Amino acid sequence: MNHVTHLTRPNLRSVVTAPRTAPAPARPLDLRVRAQRIQIDELVVDDPRQVLAHAGQAVLDDPDAAALLGLSPAGPLPLPAAAALLCALYDTDVLTAMGLRLTRHTTRVSASDQQTEPVSLVRSTTPDQED
Repeated sequence: MNHVTHLTRPNLRSVVTAPRTAPAPARPLDLRVRAQRIQIDELVVDDPRQVLAHAGQAVLDDPDAAALLGLSPAGPLPLPAAAALLCALYDTDVLTAMGLRLTRHTTRVSASDQQTEPVSLVRSTTPDQED
């Protein structure tokens, strides 16, 4: 008896033409770095009447923000509180148009990882005086 054994070959074509999967994206490195950035703008009032007028309107437009500063539409509006309200609501460019002027801008940055002490950087600028 002759027995002929047929060996089955794997189908290589399906392996060759199978779509390749994209390599897994590299996982981001978690360095446990913590950074804190604090920006401080120092402003002075150039036009008190204009600041009070804008702040009075801001109290009416955003009573919740005004209430955080202890201001109400019915109460008096002291100039320091008026300037503080405007600073809380608007950026420096808008404040300039409202009668406030930037005198100093300070940025404080501190950063550290879990093994080192924080490294701090303080950058302070004073705008050029236009005479």
